[in-house]
Amino acid sequence: MPTRRLIVSAHNGAHARPVAELVRLAQSHGAPVTLRTADGTTVDLSSVLAVMDLGISSGDAVVLETAASDTADDVLDQLAEVLAPRA
Repeated sequence: MPTRRLIVSAHNGAHARPVAELVRLAQSHGAPVTLRTADGTTVDLSSVLAVMDLGISSGDAVVLETAASDTADDVLDQLAEVLAPRA
């Protein structure tokens, strides 16, 4: 199963705008995408409320995961860019 492990570096962590973008990307993928926190809590990225309830902050470690497909790596890269932007 394709995964991305990252440290959240987005300013203010995962607040409303980044979470909305994560959910939009996950829903457009067509296969379930999950986010797992360092304490093992796993949520489906198609739920805004589930992701918001995690209270993800800058500096938190997370793992993104989805089923193998032709677009899995692309969607995981896009999701990772939301949580840990390069610039």
